[in-house]
Amino acid sequence: MVGFIVESMMLGIALAMDAFSVSLANGLHDPYMKKAQRLKIAGCFAFFQFLMPMIGWVCIHTIVKTFSVVQPFIPWTGFLLLLFLGGKMIIEGWKEDRENRAEDPENDTTDKKDRLYSEKSEITVHHDDEAGLDQSNNKVSNGLLFIQGIATSIDALSVGFAFATYTMLSAFSASCIIAVVTMIICLGGIAIGRKFGMLFAGKASIMGGIILIIIGVKLIL
Repeated sequence: MVGFIVESMMLGIALAMDAFSVSLANGLHDPYMKKAQRLKIAGCFAFFQFLMPMIGWVCIHTIVKTFSVVQPFIPWTGFLLLLFLGGKMIIEGWKEDRENRAEDPENDTTDKKDRLYSEKSEITVHHDDEAGLDQSNNKVSNGLLFIQGIATSIDALSVGFAFATYTMLSAFSASCIIAVVTMIICLGGIAIGRKFGMLFAGKASIMGGIILIIIGVKLIL
């Protein structure tokens, strides 16, 4: 039992690395993200990391031949999704950075830092106020979050092969452990991203988009 739990946790850590990186990118993109949004993002990634291995397990026990034919296309699907999301994030970050430069043509670094600090302080006050409005303009939409969840977990379908000898209960238990590990790691990724997002301001979205594209390239390599 202990060996099974440890093995599932290690597998969860390995599978969660892409989700961690995307969580990091989301944190960079939205440094003032509310707690509810952070939990929703981490929960979404955890859900898909649970779902994909279970789907793989079902496929290997039912339509193994069809699944084997489709499997080579799985990384390319993830690559295209992440390429789209990364490109979108880079364009948005570039526009935001361009607007910031237009507002500050003389590029007074000291005044800009003071202004960013002032804005950050004001938003932080609202951030802690549950009755306040959402101050972030970079909130990850449900549609984009859904795509991110699929893109970062689609390679986990292949984990179903590793579960081939598992009973349904064992596969379910392992998938649950993977989901819990993923959620913890993703919350950490968001926290790190938010911290650096506050430091890098408008350029953070560009960095986040680059991270997504790198993950997509890694999938096909």
